[in-house]
Amino acid sequence: MNLSSSPTLRHLSLLALPAAILLGSPSQASAESDSAVFAGGCFWCMEEAYDKVDGVTATTSGYTGGNTKDPTYQQVVAGGTGHAEAVKVDYDPDRVDYETLLHVFWRNIDPFAVDRQFCDKGASYRSAIFPMDDEQHALAEASREEVAERFDQEIATEISDFDAFYPAEDYHQNYYAENRVRYNFYKSACGRVDRLEEVWGEEASASAAP
Repeated sequence: MNLSSSPTLRHLSLLALPAAILLGSPSQASAESDSAVFAGGCFWCMEEAYDKVDGVTATTSGYTGGNTKDPTYQQVVAGGTGHAEAVKVDYDPDRVDYETLLHVFWRNIDPFAVDRQFCDKGASYRSAIFPMDDEQHALAEASREEVAERFDQEIATEISDFDAFYPAEDYHQNYYAENRVRYNFYKSACGRVDRLEEVWGEEASASAAP
């Protein structure tokens, strides 16, 4: 599917919504929280995954990994900005650690897909981890090596130094909860659940460490 000319299921879902329904704002993190940034395709789906994790205090959909300041959704999905759809996860390190967040990340993506996730195609939907310090970087590298060894297969997921995170438009925030029917239709039609189960089996869509 060519993103520049063909709408995805998600685009169609957004176009079908009246402006009054396109509401929502990022939840606010506490001052005590640490942060992590992950790109796993549709940021709606990644928000849902991380909001289920005990110890996560806030999630924000947005854009990172590119070279355009304050990009719009239309610019990112059209290509050319270099950004990926991502989620910033704020968490209480006394309740959940970064390694657990990595465990959840891997089991909510297809680690073999190049420049896409499920039905969403293009570099803006690539999977990537954006470590925010040396410790996160070391843990991210170790987790990718574990996944590669487990499957004995090349992993497409990138690990890229964090630079900046730009929150997405308000109507994207908490979309999975504010627009449950349309979100569930998109998620099902996109094949996300089936593919995760194919890759991860009973571990698919994990929201906690084993």
